[in-house]
Amino acid sequence: MNLAQRPPRSPRLRLGGYVILPRILDKGRAAAAGTLGDYKFAGKGLDRHFFAFTGIAFEEFRDELAQGRSDSEMLAWVQARAKNAEPWTIAAWSAYHEQRGPDSDAETLEVFREMVGKNSTSREDIRTWFDLLDLDDYCSFGGKP
Repeated sequence: MNLAQRPPRSPRLRLGGYVILPRILDKGRAAAAGTLGDYKFAGKGLDRHFFAFTGIAFEEFRDELAQGRSDSEMLAWVQARAKNAEPWTIAAWSAYHEQRGPDSDAETLEVFREMVGKNSTSREDIRTWFDLLDLDDYCSFGGKP
């Protein structure tokens, strides 16, 4: 996977019910291959929510993924270690993150607006962090907002 040539999977895609996980896997594989491009793989940003929810240490996840594990192997590994592995808990967490927008404090709202404005000054439908990531991925690889 070369993330200098194409974006990782959308944060909306699910694996085992977890949003964000397929995107994290893409970024981790690209990091291991040295083809991360402008993306970051450090267990921070949006990714930190997955690691906090599951209770899995980023470094442990990174090291397991570096062994060349497939999506299904990584999912089984996550499910064996996650502190919140019940399907209903995962579903609620994922649904929350699909709808999560910027916090109501002025600084976060301003950062969100600036990030949206970097890609489009006319889009009023970008309301969640997932909307923003999808727009940024699309525009970063030549798409017109």
